[in-house]
Amino acid sequence: MTYIHDTIVRLQKTSPAQAEFYQAVEEVLDSLQPILETSEKYKRHAIIERMVEPERQIMFRVPWVDDQGNVQVNKGYRIEFNSALGPYKGGLRFHPSVNAGIIKFLGFEQIFKNALTGLPIGGGKGGANFDPKGKSDGEIMRFCQSFINELYRHIGPTTDVPAGDIGVGAREIGYMFGQYKRLTGNYDGVFTGKSLLWGGSLVRKEATGYGCVYFAQYMLADQGDTLAGKQCLVSGAGNVAIYTIEKLYQLGARPVTCSDSSGTLYHEAGINLQTLKELKEVRKVRLNEYLSAHPDARFIPVTDYPADGHAVWRIPAQLAFPCATQNELTEADAEALVANGVIAVSEGANMPSTQEAVEVFLDARICYGPGKAANAGGVATSQLEMAQNASMQRWSFEEVDEKLKVIMKNIYLSASTTAAEFGEPHNLVLGANIAGFRRVADAMIEQGVV
Repeated sequence: MTYIHDTIVRLQKTSPAQAEFYQAVEEVLDSLQPILETSEKYKRHAIIERMVEPERQIMFRVPWVDDQGNVQVNKGYRIEFNSALGPYKGGLRFHPSVNAGIIKFLGFEQIFKNALTGLPIGGGKGGANFDPKGKSDGEIMRFCQSFINELYRHIGPTTDVPAGDIGVGAREIGYMFGQYKRLTGNYDGVFTGKSLLWGGSLVRKEATGYGCVYFAQYMLADQGDTLAGKQCLVSGAGNVAIYTIEKLYQLGARPVTCSDSSGTLYHEAGINLQTLKELKEVRKVRLNEYLSAHPDARFIPVTDYPADGHAVWRIPAQLAFPCATQNELTEADAEALVANGVIAVSEGANMPSTQEAVEVFLDARICYGPGKAANAGGVATSQLEMAQNASMQRWSFEEVDEKLKVIMKNIYLSASTTAAEFGEPHNLVLGANIAGFRRVADAMIEQGVV
């Protein structure tokens, strides 16, 4: 379609060298063809041209002092992409891979993810090319305080509400919130993912992983199937992976893998959740130390990975949950999963499958839950945290979990009914993208040219 092609070419000129951003935009726009061809109003109002350009891009230096007294400098970002549905909402990522293209891809995805929840939140994302690994608490505190010295000007409970992401947990949120409070004198819900001691929500830590499993449960239920007894592959070993594994066990499945940057852990008897939490949440060490407690498990180092993909996806199973990072699952990985009998893939990470891998899943007609739908539980529970802060209430774990289940069910129904409406009932990528797009685009039209 010339319109979409021209949009991508224009982006490559105005936002050079941002490959992940182009990939995210192209994946969304390709699936919007059916609605763009039938609804002329979106072209007339230049919705696509407006939607692919952030409303605001904030880039700034972050100077801080390390424990040796040396000044270090990192680069910070906040991309406020679209506020048609509500205040900007999206995480902050602290990782050495962070650059403008990564943040823009994540922010663009966040627009549609947030729209699918049905909640009043817009899309944004931010972060810095800072690596918390190996840093002392003092160094992390000083970095976070410097980061907020600039960002505080641009955020607020009704304008932009950041959360955590890779490299940003309750510790980092605490340091940033404390500095925000010092600078503004306000104690308000400007961050989510806060400690339970001072405004955080129960289930927030678990939400993305739990939601990813609930989404798989709803996909399988539509096929007359359940999670019970299924062998599952999970990548990653952070919050999303850990709580995906926890919820899989609760619903009767058997997760047998997880992974970190050093390699893949395979335990045929099932990953021991207590050991995994001890290694990653308490001791914060590499996965290969799992073997000390469970010698019957196997660790596959990165150096032994296949040249065309990831070891975790080459193990036979029925269900797969990519929960690590973008583009971790290649075309060859997808072909291996399908050949090994996988019947469903539910994405806990943002854009973890390459476009070629997605095509393999769609062609095979397996259940495939794209990240913007399947991993929306985290941001949904962030909004529930905002609601609790605004009303000065505290909901029980069971209340929040029940609300999360309902939100994930509604996301699945929105994506699946929209896919069926456009003649491709198996294609939840198309369904999720069109459903999210339509909600945001119609709001933009009603609000005029802004």
